[in-house]
Amino acid sequence: MKPAGDELRPDGGQETSGYPRQEQLIDVRRVDRPDAVVVAVSGAVDVLTAPRLRSALAVALENLDGRPVVVDLVDVRFFGSPGLRALAESTEQAATKPGFEPLRVVVDSNRPVLRPIELTGYDAILALYDDVEEAVSGNPLH
Repeated sequence: MKPAGDELRPDGGQETSGYPRQEQLIDVRRVDRPDAVVVAVSGAVDVLTAPRLRSALAVALENLDGRPVVVDLVDVRFFGSPGLRALAESTEQAATKPGFEPLRVVVDSNRPVLRPIELTGYDAILALYDDVEEAVSGNPLH
């Protein structure tokens, strides 16, 4: 039985250049900038991978020093309900921090991410942006 997310791999199991390794269905990177903490995600956010996103966001929220957290989801190809829950839980965690700011989420016009956020109404609690620099500056376009 193949793990969920294997549909991203055209050959059904062999490691293929340009696709995440089977055990790495997403890539989550944290970049500590002087003006923000950026968590960049690529790949598929599903039941298997959402814990990595949740963990990266928790670490980012612990090390803010007055900086906003920017979540870059532009390169996400699938964003399921576990990803939505990770964003919601992280927003709740952020609300407990001094100087609370909502997560700044970069979605561009990425429909696999933007559509679930809009359908669930999370666009009302998340600050949505078209690119990382706009998110860092705090000028939402949505």
